[in-house]
Amino acid sequence: MYTLYIGNKNFSSWSLRPWVLMRHAGIPFREQMVSLYAPERTARIRAVSPNGRVPCLHDGDTVVWDTLAIAEYLAERHPGLWPADPVARAWARSVAAEMHSGFADLRNEFSMDLRLRQTALAGAGAAADIARIDSIWREGRSRFGSGGEFLCGPFGIVDAFWCPVAFRFRSYGVSLSGPALAYQQQLLSLPAMVEWEGAAALEREGPPVEQQAQQQ
Repeated sequence: MYTLYIGNKNFSSWSLRPWVLMRHAGIPFREQMVSLYAPERTARIRAVSPNGRVPCLHDGDTVVWDTLAIAEYLAERHPGLWPADPVARAWARSVAAEMHSGFADLRNEFSMDLRLRQTALAGAGAAADIARIDSIWREGRSRFGSGGEFLCGPFGIVDAFWCPVAFRFRSYGVSLSGPALAYQQQLLSLPAMVEWEGAAALEREGPPVEQQAQQQ
């Protein structure tokens, strides 16, 4: 059975991606939380993850780190995590990779905190990121989403990569409409997302800002 090492659920946006993907897809795994805020955190994370960050997936003697690598590793073993149509699959891979490597202003201004509820005024960079995300969500739903409620129809890797954004937008009162709003609501209502949020609500640890770098 897989073992997935993750950080604190209230704050670890990167850990959410493979966790929600595996939970929704019914892929059995054992969850191990490694606190990002405990004094011995660095040694504990290094003991299970080669680059000292979470999430990290163990499959027997095989260790896979980085969320995109984990997603691709799972896709090789569990059919249906990427769209079957090659055009939709190319688009899904592109926007998942864009989420993985981009949107720095949004991440910096709207850090993940599931318990937070406030209306925040986005700076120019974050506002541009929000507009781009809105465009991606609308495009996916209009071009590829007719077979289900998600970007390319059924829930898959591409949707898992946007799940943390759905939480961030709710936390900071980001206003959406039309297909983008409907898509956000679909993500938030996923049973796996509800489960993650329920566990996050029970956590009491808080992050010194510099420790957020220990997520990937």
